Amino acid sequence: MLNLDLISLDLIENFRDKDVIAGFAKKIAILAQSLKQKLVIMEVCGGHTHTLMRYGLTQLMPENIEFIHGPGCPVCVMPKNRINQAYEIAMQKDTILLSLGDMIKIPGSFGSLADARARGASVQFLYSPLQALEIAKNNPQKKVVFFAIGFETTTPMTAALVEKALQENITNLFFHINHVLVPPPLCAILDSKNSRINALIAPSHVSVISGAKIYKDIVEKYSTPAVVSGFEPVDMMESVYRLVKQKVEGRSELEIQYKRVVSMSGNLKAQALVEKYFTKRKSFEWRGLGNIADSALKLKEQYAYIDAEVVFDEILSKDSVADNRACRCGDILRGVAKPFDCKVFGKACTPSNPLGSCMVSSEGACAAYYKYGTL
Repeated sequence: MLNLDLISLDLIENFRDKDVIAGFAKKIAILAQSLKQKLVIMEVCGGHTHTLMRYGLTQLMPENIEFIHGPGCPVCVMPKNRINQAYEIAMQKDTILLSLGDMIKIPGSFGSLADARARGASVQFLYSPLQALEIAKNNPQKKVVFFAIGFETTTPMTAALVEKALQENITNLFFHINHVLVPPPLCAILDSKNSRINALIAPSHVSVISGAKIYKDIVEKYSTPAVVSGFEPVDMMESVYRLVKQKVEGRSELEIQYKRVVSMSGNLKAQALVEKYFTKRKSFEWRGLGNIADSALKLKEQYAYIDAEVVFDEILSKDSVADNRACRCGDILRGVAKPFDCKVFGKACTPSNPLGSCMVSSEGACAAYYKYGTL
């Protein structure tokens, strides 16, 4: 009888094989000798940053290859104003605020959601958005608000939750939508005069939903090669090799390394579900990047009656809020600084006492540097 646990373990270990990693490192080093300029790769997703740090992949690279960490961490890019709104909603009488785990420690102007809970607010953290249905059903006299965050990866789950709530006629469940899109901030970063980025490792979980096609315009507009990569170390080493090869050959193309999961078109059913309930915002504020046009989603106007930003409009603060001056999370998200460049990193700012969201999130660059401690 087949032992599926052993088979699964074997499959994972194949993507962490040290000999394969070393083989790619050698191939990259040889090929990189033909690079005409330094290859500056932005790994957009925080999951890729953690793989680089955890397995020490940056130390296997020649000196003419550098990694810059991108804005692909949904918790990290939430501006203080949105955190403040979550806090303000949570502090309302007969209200339950729901969100996903990493949100609990992000500091806002009034404190974090953990602080709100300590002050008597009803704040609950979910493993799945669909848990919100039972909480709303079990608390019919209260307003239950789901603070939804995430990129294209998690948006379909929120759309499914909206649809289920409407189908079951659950009238006390509301949605504070903070779903953001990957391409617009990448364009904002690449448009910057300070940008040195000339290659991209693109997020793969996002691409499962939206398809790799969402990066095509970026590749063409900026003549920047991009590879949609898996998250295991062998995946990333192969993706770096592909980028070096493109640069040496003078090509700027979109490639899918993570073909076992990602397609060019993506999940069409999930895309249709998102389009059914959401529309693009004219503008949305990103931590460190400012306001970016067409970079986030909101509920369509016909669903305003379940939109928490409409229902709680009178008590929500609207003004932009500056980050702690000592924190360089915004610079890190723009790719102009790294965690070790921050004076408070590992001192005043630690995972147990974070000053900024990059140290809070499990996908944050500062959290990765703190945990694994290598350049």
